Amino acid sequence: MAYGFRVKAWGDMALFTRPELKVERYSYDVITPSAARGMLESVYWHPGMRYVIDRIHVLNPIEFTSVRRNEVKSKALASLLRSAAEGKKGLPHIYAAEDIQQRASVVLTNVCYVIEAHFEMTDDASKADNPGKFCDIFRRRLAKGQCYSQPYFGCREFAANLAPYEGQWPPQGAYSDVDERDLGFMLYDMDFSDPNDIEPMFFKAVMHNGVIDVAGSEVHR
Repeated sequence: MAYGFRVKAWGDMALFTRPELKVERYSYDVITPSAARGMLESVYWHPGMRYVIDRIHVLNPIEFTSVRRNEVKSKALASLLRSAAEGKKGLPHIYAAEDIQQRASVVLTNVCYVIEAHFEMTDDASKADNPGKFCDIFRRRLAKGQCYSQPYFGCREFAANLAPYEGQWPPQGAYSDVDERDLGFMLYDMDFSDPNDIEPMFFKAVMHNGVIDVAGSEVHR
């Protein structure tokens, strides 16, 4: 038996950074499957299950705006944190006032999607775990607005709102009458099968009548 979800996600701004333009950040036209998966995991995650994004429905027009944000150039290294925990060195630190820099970003505005997804059981599931249990927990948490961490659209400052989608089906959006729109190659996800050689995976995103068929797309490495 298949357990699928229809989740509505919306927010004021979004930034799904193109890897080739990450110095001055520029967003993809729509949410990436990996970002959509991350939002579902923020509602409920368990090692015994893995979310799979099937389709993405784009409801609002694709519109961009430019913003400038203050960021820090450095980041705390895990190796330094480990050394500090072992008492070998003091706590690592970053002085924001000395390390600050401004970056321009081209972000999406007024975004709204309906995400169709399902989950698969993994080898880490215990004997007490079953699909019905996971499905009930996810749906209950989503309906109550519960999450382990705040869902966001690409960057943590761009918060996302999530709710079960209960409107007409298929949902009608700004591109429901557009037969086809080619969005080019987009990031699909990261392949973590080899921790020493993490590879990005891409797919050719084509929107038909406002719908991107992620499950039916060919993935390239």
